[in-house]
Amino acid sequence: MRDDLPSASNPNRRAFLLTAGDTAAAAVIAVCAPAPTAGQSASPATSADRPNIAGAVPITLRINGKDRQLRIDPRTTLLDCIRETVALTGTKKGCDHGQCGACTVHVNGRRVNSCLSLALMHDGHEITTIEGLGTADALHPMQAAFIACDGYQCGYCTSGQIMSGVALLKEPCGPGDADVKELMSGNICRCGAYGNIVAAIQRVRKNT
Repeated sequence: MRDDLPSASNPNRRAFLLTAGDTAAAAVIAVCAPAPTAGQSASPATSADRPNIAGAVPITLRINGKDRQLRIDPRTTLLDCIRETVALTGTKKGCDHGQCGACTVHVNGRRVNSCLSLALMHDGHEITTIEGLGTADALHPMQAAFIACDGYQCGYCTSGQIMSGVALLKEPCGPGDADVKELMSGNICRCGAYGNIVAAIQRVRKNT
């Protein structure tokens, strides 16, 4: 125990913040953890390293064509599971209220706001994130169009914009820019690069 901390009977602000910070960190770490693979038993050392998650449930998420066997807190959102557990950080956490679209991913081919969806709801579902859309050597046409039209600006909203743009290609949408803007209205760009984003999407639509 640290000598510079006051006793419990005489707490101060510094002691409270230290304690609260340690507790919060422990809670974040314990949200979700990878599950043992089939046929693999957890050794004592492995069990000691893995967070003990009360009420954890096993799920399998097929992310970018790869099955991920996980044990998660049932309250974990799909966004937090993708970013914190699977460590695919291209999907961004923006407003965390389903209003900005930075967290957009595809679930069974349809776009969803992953911050509003519990990971448990998608057991066995096919999930695509920005990392599964293309590679540096073989960009998806929408990624290439965003670069060509300077539709990415600061880049924070870009993954969500691109995922929504790709989904839009399979949705009923009129030919005009106003039609594209309507279907992209759930994705916010704080840089105001809407004209470039629409141009990028229209570029892909005309070439498909």
